[in-house]
Amino acid sequence: MKITKPYFRSILGMFAYAMFLASCGENNIDKKVQSSQINPVDLVYPQLDTENSRWFFFASASRPFGMVNLSPDTEVDGAWGSGYRFKVDTVQGFSHIHAWQLSGLSVMPVGLTEKNKQTIYEDYTSKFDHETEKISPGYHYIELQRYGIEAQLTSTKRVGFHKYTYPDTSKPAILFNLNGTLGPSDITDGTLSQVDGKNLSGELTIAPTHRRPKPVKLFFNVALNKEVKSIEQDEATGNYLIALDDDTQEVLMKVAISYTSLENAKENLESELSHWDFDTVITDSKKEWNDMLSRIEISGGTEKAQKRFYTDLWHALQGRRIISDVNGSYPDNTGDSFRVGQIPLDEKGKPKFNHYNSDSFWGAQWTINTLWGLVYPEVMNEFVQSLLQYQKDGGLVPRGPSGGNYTYVMTGSSSTPFIVSAIQKGIITNNLEEIYQAVKKNHMPGGIMEKAGYEHNTALGGGLKYYIKDGYVPHPIPEGKFGGHQDGASLTMEYAYQDWTLAQLAKKLGHTEDYNYFMKRSLNYQNVFDTTVGWMRPKNADGEWYQDFDPYEHEHGFNESNGAQSTWFVPHDLQGLATLMGGNKKAVDKLNDQFVTAEKLGFTSGNSHAQELHPEYRRIPINYGNQPSIQTAFVFTQLGRPDLTQFWSRKVVDKAFSGLSPATGYKGDEDQGLMGSLAVLMKIGLFQMNGGTEENPQYEFGSPMFDNITIHLHNGNKLVINAPGTSSETPYLNAVKINGVESDQLKINHSDILKGATLDFTMGAEHLNTPEQ
Repeated sequence: MKITKPYFRSILGMFAYAMFLASCGENNIDKKVQSSQINPVDLVYPQLDTENSRWFFFASASRPFGMVNLSPDTEVDGAWGSGYRFKVDTVQGFSHIHAWQLSGLSVMPVGLTEKNKQTIYEDYTSKFDHETEKISPGYHYIELQRYGIEAQLTSTKRVGFHKYTYPDTSKPAILFNLNGTLGPSDITDGTLSQVDGKNLSGELTIAPTHRRPKPVKLFFNVALNKEVKSIEQDEATGNYLIALDDDTQEVLMKVAISYTSLENAKENLESELSHWDFDTVITDSKKEWNDMLSRIEISGGTEKAQKRFYTDLWHALQGRRIISDVNGSYPDNTGDSFRVGQIPLDEKGKPKFNHYNSDSFWGAQWTINTLWGLVYPEVMNEFVQSLLQYQKDGGLVPRGPSGGNYTYVMTGSSSTPFIVSAIQKGIITNNLEEIYQAVKKNHMPGGIMEKAGYEHNTALGGGLKYYIKDGYVPHPIPEGKFGGHQDGASLTMEYAYQDWTLAQLAKKLGHTEDYNYFMKRSLNYQNVFDTTVGWMRPKNADGEWYQDFDPYEHEHGFNESNGAQSTWFVPHDLQGLATLMGGNKKAVDKLNDQFVTAEKLGFTSGNSHAQELHPEYRRIPINYGNQPSIQTAFVFTQLGRPDLTQFWSRKVVDKAFSGLSPATGYKGDEDQGLMGSLAVLMKIGLFQMNGGTEENPQYEFGSPMFDNITIHLHNGNKLVINAPGTSSETPYLNAVKINGVESDQLKINHSDILKGATLDFTMGAEHLNTPEQ
């Protein structure tokens, strides 16, 4: 077919809104702005996509990766559709943990009356109004209409800080809901004890879930600035009510948590929050967020675009949570019995890194691998060290640990590209041979590749033995159903890519035999490509193609995707894939057709992850609401059509990553900052197709959406990207200068960026160098 010529709007943006509706957040002014004197933290819109929240999705009173992530909960019944849901107008408590498969310590300030004293344990929720609510990174203000209480929340890394203002007529009290359902888990065995007049301590158990098979203990210390009048436990619910002096109006409460002991919870409190200055903590939190967000400075674009950009960047630092104490103690649940581990200390007696709770790194190769590796290398370093600590404790590098243990979330060995990328970028430089052997173990029998999603007690669902013996994972796997995501075609492609990344590390360390072995395995994707239909196609254990194959049918051999979306999951060998398709032109035409069709549905399967199963949305050929096809706009560059990468990546940003309201955002599965990271990368026009895992990783150019982007590198140098006049109508890079020298290369090496670099792009409405097809 003939490539569809890009179409253009006949007029530019005109005016937009002079005012915005506070309830929807579609703020303001769509006019161009050249610079912003406002701090990046003040541009963040935390309510983004909160109509589609899941438990760890929303955060307000938290620090970057904080153990405490304190916020109001309006729904508490499950991991999905829970936490802070914008359309639910009733607060059920303020809980301190919103993490991957973890929840805990929900409290609710209440006003006692003679009428409600007997019913308060089961009837305590309160309406609130978004009109009076105030939310910013590190802070949340909300008014509980039922009680007339003004509640303010902030935090340090491990301590939640509450400020409650009660009305004059109220008898102030605080309900501690230490037993019951809270988000993804049941909370059991909760106890609360009074230490002295103003201090309490307690513990609870975060019960096992389908995804996290072992219980997790939580310990906490509570300090108040007012005397506790009484403490009572309800026999029916097991929860606690503390009453304060009747003449109390303003209450400050500090809540420190630990996954290891009461003593460590107390040390976390004393180390991080020894004072009672609430406003200072808000200021410190705001500064910490602003320091992180300010590593990327932008100018140009609309005010709305700038707000969405910094909200995306904020999301890239959300979701994954610290589980180690300030002294380096951490919960180790990888063995037969629980133990308290200890992070190695530096010469000053401080932990060398933090230990983390984390969802899978599935899809990280196109998101945080690149963003963290470039902008936040110290974060990437900490996460690698944490993953390796799990390996030292439990024998395997995890792909998604929770509560100090493996969850086997998703599939494959998704941590391999993440770790290899950190090594290739020079972020990890020590103990490389030890790391290689630890990572390699996951790719062999006995490793994590053998396990399907949440396959805790067996190792048959991942089909690794077939992959090694026959060169592909069959669908269905003959032994039966042992976990989630046992879709053989996807597993084959994922393993092949991850094998390729491991081969690059083997090459770096001189393991020639291993390099050749894993490079050969990396070609296994070819075994699930059916040249007669032109798509990846599952086949059974006898080598027979899946019958009645439909490339647009969701999850028939493809994990959280369909065959059309997943066919392009060959980031390490796109030229090889194009050859199977009959050459670059046929491959480009095929993919372009998919984008033309996908655009009609906005490039996503509806507006939430759940709608991927919708009869119409699930048939979309490209889905930017989930990980399997989020790299596809950049495939064109690999096949000699960078103009189509520039055109379609800009279209995707405009339709899928430009909304600014509770109803819009990521329109799919925002897995702990992955989609926020992707949006940032597409908006600054940098991408790494193979996840930055080759020697001296390269960044491919896309279509930046701001006139100027300055990235402050960790070593003190800068990467400056100038794209004056860029817009949806001028998405093309018609000329490129690298450090003042004209270049026909649409990429730059990581090592060259680290020296400091300036990229000057001349943007245009038509691509001047489009090759004939």
